[in-house]
Amino acid sequence: MMPGKMNGRQLAQMMKRFGINVKNIDNVEKVIIQTDTKEYVFDSAEVTLMEAQGQKTFQIIGEPSIKNRGGEKEDTMNEDIKLVMEQTGKSEAEARAALTQTNGDIAEAILKLSEK
Repeated sequence: MMPGKMNGRQLAQMMKRFGINVKNIDNVEKVIIQTDTKEYVFDSAEVTLMEAQGQKTFQIIGEPSIKNRGGEKEDTMNEDIKLVMEQTGKSEAEARAALTQTNGDIAEAILKLSEK
C-alpha cells in the first residue's frame, strides 16, 4: 500500500499500529517560544501533539510575531544607571544597587542615594 493512496483513516490506523499517537490541541490561545535574543509569539496557532516511543513532538502552524529580547531591557537599565550616577555623583555599582532595591524606580533610587 503506497502512502499517497491511503485515506486519512488508513493512515491513522497504520500510525496507531506503530505506536504513534497524534492529536490536535484545541482552543490554543497563544504559543510563545523564547530564546536568549528573540521571542516568537504565535497568536491563534494550530498545535498538534505527536507521541512516539515516549517522545512528544509539538507542531505549531501559524505566523509568529518576532520581538528582540534582553538587549532592550539591558539598554534601558544602563540608561537608568547613568542617569542616577549623574544626579547623585555615585558609582555605577551604587547606582545599580539602588535601582535594584527600588525595583527600577529612578526617582526613589536618586533620593535614596542622595540621603547617604
